[in-house]
Amino acid sequence: MPAYEYKVIPAPEKARKVKGLKGASLFAYALEEVMNELGADGWQYVRADVLPQEERSGLTSKTTTYRNLLVFQREIADDEIEDQPVSAPEPAPEEADDEDDDEDITNLWQDPEKTGKTGDEPALFPNRKR
Repeated sequence: MPAYEYKVIPAPEKARKVKGLKGASLFAYALEEVMNELGADGWQYVRADVLPQEERSGLTSKTTTYRNLLVFQREIADDEIEDQPVSAPEPAPEEADDEDDDEDITNLWQDPEKTGKTGDEPALFPNRKR
C-alpha cells in the first residue's frame, strides 16, 4: 500500500499583473502557476478547503477568519519510508486561560524574598515619599 505525504498551502489571494489578463482569468493564472510549480516537484492536487481560524482582536475579543487552503499529496518512495521514524503528531499547544494567569503573577518589586533585597539598600529616589 503506498504511503503519502501532504502539503497544505494558503491559496493565492492576489495575482501579480500579467499583460492581457483581468479578473477571474488573472486569478486562475496565479492559481495555475502555484499548481504547476508544485506539480513539477511531484505534488498532486487533492482539494481546496476553507477552514476557520480564531484570532484575537484586541485584549478580550476574538474573531473568526476563514482561510482558503490548497491540499497536495505525493507518494513516498519505499526507501524514504524506512528512513523516516514513525511518530505521532505533536499535540497543539494549549491556550492558557486568562482568568487563571493572575494567580501565578507575583509582584517582584514588593516581595523581598523574590528580589533578594533586605531593605538596607539605598533608595533609588531618596526624595520621593513612600
